[in-house]
Amino acid sequence: MFTGIVTDMGEIRALQQAGDLTARIGTSYDTAGIDLGASIACDGVCLTVVDLGDDWFEVQISAETLSKTNLGSWAEGRRINLERALRVGDELGGHIVSGHVDGLAEVISIADEGDSTRIQFRAPDALAKFIAPKGSVALNGTSLTVNEVQGAVFGINVIPHTKDATTWGQVAEGDKVNLEIDTMARYVARLAEMS
Repeated sequence: MFTGIVTDMGEIRALQQAGDLTARIGTSYDTAGIDLGASIACDGVCLTVVDLGDDWFEVQISAETLSKTNLGSWAEGRRINLERALRVGDELGGHIVSGHVDGLAEVISIADEGDSTRIQFRAPDALAKFIAPKGSVALNGTSLTVNEVQGAVFGINVIPHTKDATTWGQVAEGDKVNLEIDTMARYVARLAEMS
């Protein structure tokens, strides 16, 4: 489990396709404190650490994960959002995030509003019903509050700190981002269907 509070921006150092895709990710985390088999959210996708070095870790990415996320567009030098798994007693500063991406949302507009940036996305139609104003979503692993929703289009604001501490300062129109809907929204919708 994760919170959607990004704690490092990693960099893709190497990609190797051999069966599954293996990615070497540079990090400022103290890798001596990371165990093999640990889970790290990489752009919002829960991945398992399979190898470690002084300032990097490696993960394997299955074809299933590549088909459901934007990880297939990774290239060497790309910056990605990282978050270590939640531990008992950690502050829950964002919302409960599983690292299981539901689909891809497309960035359809970006506009500065004061010091913040308003970004609008188009969600897949099947996921739009789970996105509500003032609700939470995880986008590329970042817990964000939804401002408004109109059909499958929804908007968020990104403050300067978030742009500096995550990859949101590099977003562009047309980008596809990993979307994880709020777990509670999923259960509420399911309960409503059963009523």
